[in-house]
Amino acid sequence: MIIRANGEPQFMPLYEALASEVRWKIMSLIADNEMNVKDIADQLELSPSIVTMHIRKLEQAGLIGSHRVRLGGGTHKMCFLKQKTVEIQLPSAGHTAKFREQSISVGHYTAFEVHPTCGLGTHEKEIGVWDDPRYFLDPERVHAAILWFGWGYVEYKMPNYLLADQTAEAVEISMEIASEAPGLRDYWPSDIEFTFNGVSLGTWTSPADFGRAARGKYTPKWWHRNVNQYGLLKTIRIDASGTFIDGEPMSEVTLADLKLQEPFWTLHFAVDEQAVNVGGLTLYGSGFGNHNQDIVVRVYLNDN
Repeated sequence: MIIRANGEPQFMPLYEALASEVRWKIMSLIADNEMNVKDIADQLELSPSIVTMHIRKLEQAGLIGSHRVRLGGGTHKMCFLKQKTVEIQLPSAGHTAKFREQSISVGHYTAFEVHPTCGLGTHEKEIGVWDDPRYFLDPERVHAAILWFGWGYVEYKMPNYLLADQTAEAVEISMEIASEAPGLRDYWPSDIEFTFNGVSLGTWTSPADFGRAARGKYTPKWWHRNVNQYGLLKTIRIDASGTFIDGEPMSEVTLADLKLQEPFWTLHFAVDEQAVNVGGLTLYGSGFGNHNQDIVVRVYLNDN
């Protein structure tokens, strides 16, 4: 697999992950064979807690993956190298990308069907009662900065601000997202499907409902410590060659499939009840999680 990266903010964790001799050694160890954290720690003569921290950074950058297996009466986290190549596109002289950008609050959904566990919260308080889908229609939901559900969907509708003489060369959708477990789980996979204007862009499997190790960087101090703390910043890019998530191929859907001529665009996040991994979904907006942003939709414009 190949990661194609540039100067966009979503690739900063990738560059940070590569800037460590220890993390390069970890990738070398697991390049050919899966290894668990203890064996990696033994090989590098480091503590398992230090190795776990490095593994987390590599996973967040999309460089390695992991799964859990039962061995010798215990459960082991087995790590493997996901990527073989990283391509970095540096800025070119005299070229500045032109784009239009919309930021959508996580509470500004226009349609939903959610099933417990579920709930919403603003920067100051919870909205209504948890695990009661009725509160997803509470008037205060437009102020929500976090929402979660066990399975179902939320949908956002936005205006198409492209002018008559403008054409798009790429669309990027960026959000902080994770699974939804009862409490917090380091391993809680969830198959999350992304749809744009009724066209399925593909499915990404979130690995966990994060927060056992630390609070979210921006998560309010009043927020409960034993529930959703932060997610992963994921960026989906659709252009003429296909659909990619953090630079990795996601599907063969291209820009021509997206019906961009429509006056309104619809963005849909879903966890299907029949999915292989029904692990729920949490969306983090500005003021929650590790990335101080809402859902961002950016349309890159053709220079012509």
